[in-house]
Amino acid sequence: MSKRDYYDILGVDKSADSETIKKAYRKLAMKYHPDKNKDNKEAEEKFKEASEAYEVLSDKDKRSLYDQHGHAGLEGAFGSGGFSWSDFTRQGDFADIFGFESIFDAFFGGGGRQRRNASGHTKGEDLKIELSLSLKEIYEGTSKTIKINVKDTCPTCFGTGSRDSKTQTCSQCGGQGQVRQVKQSIFGHIQTIVTCPSCKGDGKIIANKCLDCNGEGRTSKSRNVNVDIPKGVQEGQYIRVRGEGNAAVRGGVKGDILVLIHEKEDPNLKREGPNLFCEFPISFTQAALGDEVFVPSIMNKIKLKIPSGTQTGKIFKLSSQGLPQVNSSYVGDLFVQVRVITPTNLSPAEIKILEQFKEYDSKRDLKIDKNFIDRLREFFR
Repeated sequence: MSKRDYYDILGVDKSADSETIKKAYRKLAMKYHPDKNKDNKEAEEKFKEASEAYEVLSDKDKRSLYDQHGHAGLEGAFGSGGFSWSDFTRQGDFADIFGFESIFDAFFGGGGRQRRNASGHTKGEDLKIELSLSLKEIYEGTSKTIKINVKDTCPTCFGTGSRDSKTQTCSQCGGQGQVRQVKQSIFGHIQTIVTCPSCKGDGKIIANKCLDCNGEGRTSKSRNVNVDIPKGVQEGQYIRVRGEGNAAVRGGVKGDILVLIHEKEDPNLKREGPNLFCEFPISFTQAALGDEVFVPSIMNKIKLKIPSGTQTGKIFKLSSQGLPQVNSSYVGDLFVQVRVITPTNLSPAEIKILEQFKEYDSKRDLKIDKNFIDRLREFFR
């Protein structure tokens, strides 16, 4: 099977700049994000395909080779088996693309494994939760209290896991607390150093385990966690709540909670980055004679002046009526596209008036604005 064109994969023109390419990749990566497509092999392949295209088109030299020679120009850029995740060099862009946390950090930094932090102390597992927000909550920023099940320090043995403090060296890791492991994931074969499953990273085995925690030094419990959501978050972004995850096995520091943001669908408004878009119906007389209307926004309805002679599809820009950007003073705009609604079920009196108006229509030279489609694409790109 022949490989698809990288520009087609990302849906960009060959003249696209780096920001356009990054924006296109972000949109696809969010769509085919493994967290949103669990056990979906097709989505995994599309995610990898988009990442390969981004790897090439975001690199000046690789892009130049591709533009000149196509896929043949990149034969030496990747291994014999083609692009793999070991060839991906754009991890540094992920904080910008995905928001607060790198996608690699989200996949490999938590959610199921205990590890050691920079100071060498054992750290408990990170936990991941999903949170759905309305546009109003995203606009204002909010605080949520979430009930979550965690593993906390055992109150019986105070986290030691032992009844009498007697231990012996772990035979599986030789007291190191870590073992080498090779895993198969969507990113290919990954060799990592992981916490020893026998001693849970402690390097020692407890002789007489605590009866309440079975030697783990921690027990399950429910806890309420407060999550502060800044203004302007987006679908697919992660917020890390530090120190609220699982306690480490037999001492150490607690893991974190990764909060994955989802956006609730709004009945009136659509979002594109910090900008908002909506369609608003107006009558034939409002379009012809002009009027003042109140259009929906996030907080309150906003007055919009409709000038006389407004055509259906006309787009009005209301500055700074969109969403704020995270950690920025910038606020997006609201774009309102009006639709002229043709009246139905006319009364005899209305028909008579329109019949009279029809005589004037016959004297007009009606033309289509050829630039309308181009303007529409520009606004909704």
